[in-house]
Amino acid sequence: MHELSVCQALLQQVREIARSHQAEAVDAVTVRIGPLSGVVPDLLRHAFEVARAGSYTGAARLNIEELPVRVHCPKCRSEAETAPNRILCPECGNWRVQVVSGEELLLARVELRHRPEETGRSTQPDEVQHV
Repeated sequence: MHELSVCQALLQQVREIARSHQAEAVDAVTVRIGPLSGVVPDLLRHAFEVARAGSYTGAARLNIEELPVRVHCPKCRSEAETAPNRILCPECGNWRVQVVSGEELLLARVELRHRPEETGRSTQPDEVQHV
């Protein structure tokens, strides 16, 4: 299951972000995954539960935004969504299309928690910062 190594690399990046922003913890991590990325969202969720243990990310939750496959057709110049297992232009049926999206695996957002006294901000016991 390569999703575990994907999670480990992702969480290493998230921990570096938390450290550089002097965060107390990471509340949530949002990733965007395309169906052609080679990563199975359900397996990534399970791997995240194992890999998140450790500093900053022990209680973090994973949010997954699944992206569609979009293609551009040079023949009819259309751009449209298509099925991951049928990479054709839905308008003219051309198979020589360019994949515009659907191959992504992106770290989209990291929600950090800071202690107010450490950040100079006040009012709430824990404050969330979106990165």
